Amino acid sequence: MALHSRGGESRPDIEVRPQLVGDSDVTQVPRYRLPERGIDAHAAYELVHDELMLDGNARLNLATFVTTWMEEEARILIEQCLDRNIVDKDEYPQSAELEQRCVHMLANLWRSPQEDDPTGCSTTGSSEACMLGGMALLRRWRAKGASGQPNLVMGTNVQVCWEKFCRYWDVEPRQAPVSLEHTHLTPEGAVARCDENTIGVVAILGSTFDGTYEPVKEIATGLDGLQSERGLDIPIHVDAASGGFVAPFLDPDLEWDFRVPRVRSINASGHKYGHVYPGVGWVIWRDSESLPKELVFDVDYLGGNMPTFSLTFSRPGAQVVAQYFNLVRLGRDGYTRVQQACRDNAGWLAERIGQMDAFETLSDGSGIPAFAFRLRDDVEGYTVYDVSELLRTRGWIVPAYPMPKDIDDLSVLRVVVRTGFSRDLAEILLTDLQRTVERLAERGGSAEDRPSFHH
Repeated sequence: MALHSRGGESRPDIEVRPQLVGDSDVTQVPRYRLPERGIDAHAAYELVHDELMLDGNARLNLATFVTTWMEEEARILIEQCLDRNIVDKDEYPQSAELEQRCVHMLANLWRSPQEDDPTGCSTTGSSEACMLGGMALLRRWRAKGASGQPNLVMGTNVQVCWEKFCRYWDVEPRQAPVSLEHTHLTPEGAVARCDENTIGVVAILGSTFDGTYEPVKEIATGLDGLQSERGLDIPIHVDAASGGFVAPFLDPDLEWDFRVPRVRSINASGHKYGHVYPGVGWVIWRDSESLPKELVFDVDYLGGNMPTFSLTFSRPGAQVVAQYFNLVRLGRDGYTRVQQACRDNAGWLAERIGQMDAFETLSDGSGIPAFAFRLRDDVEGYTVYDVSELLRTRGWIVPAYPMPKDIDDLSVLRVVVRTGFSRDLAEILLTDLQRTVERLAERGGSAEDRPSFHH
């Protein structure tokens, strides 16, 4: 969860003033303190609704991988399930049944050798799923009787949840450097950092920096050689937060899943390319032996016995139900069509941006439907941050950020294409991007203090 601080001078007396107060005579509400008296529901709704208008338009947010559009039937199901606690399996047995069906479907999708009796669970998202996968790796390493400081090998391009895992569980993060030639973990980089205290290697199927897949099978082959030479049996966890719902449909011949024997666990975000509103994630283990039994609790809860493995307890069941809806609604054919449309739009947009005088693409959307691009070396007077800022005047949220450590002197822009981002919207973005760089070039650069433009 985010930690918030207002900073600066404390002003507990600051108030908000709802314009519509209905039957209430309260016209001022403390901003940072609980009001002594409440206001009627309509006034409270208008107060909150009006403030939320200042948020960005989620459909135009090309920074996030999180789903921003679902079909109306899914929205209705979510509303009907808002009050259901997914961990209360005794009271909501059918919600629990739908969760198990999802686990079975994903185990089949990821080629589990135990797909008829899979080991896995839903989570609040991929961050929790990564934590659970990391905990299983750590416990299996300890079960070998190993001593010393445990370490986890990964590239510097990993999502911050892996750094959190290492800090929270006192594991040394061994991060292999990346380069412009290889913007993610390589087999050589992984093998060079493994030793007898390595609990596992994290491979990313869909880097958040540029959308590329890490070569899982090649990393596994390198670790096979390490085992032959030094006897070190190092497992792999695949962080497929985004790619786990893309590669099975668009890249079926790519061996990254449980077809690779060294892969012990896989996680994915249902609320990314699983096309579910946040937040739901999934983690599946190769087999029951890959998840140490001592990590699983049997809880007597509200009259029923319930095995559970999670970092949280009570959480909503609505997104799990929505995930099952999508799986049966779309099927393999539907997911293939939806993901292909996203990839096609990402590839089309990346190609067009790469043809512009101002930009050079670093990736092309051929992994997950996302790509990064930079300003060409001969562009002067403005930066990618100026481009990002000026695009916001048209409602587009296109993030600008530095690449991972070792190539962090390079800053890029990134576009994530999701369901709901049509070719028409891509064409509008391309037009706005061209006008943005023309405006920045005409005015000598910085977007600061520059007027916005309009069609």
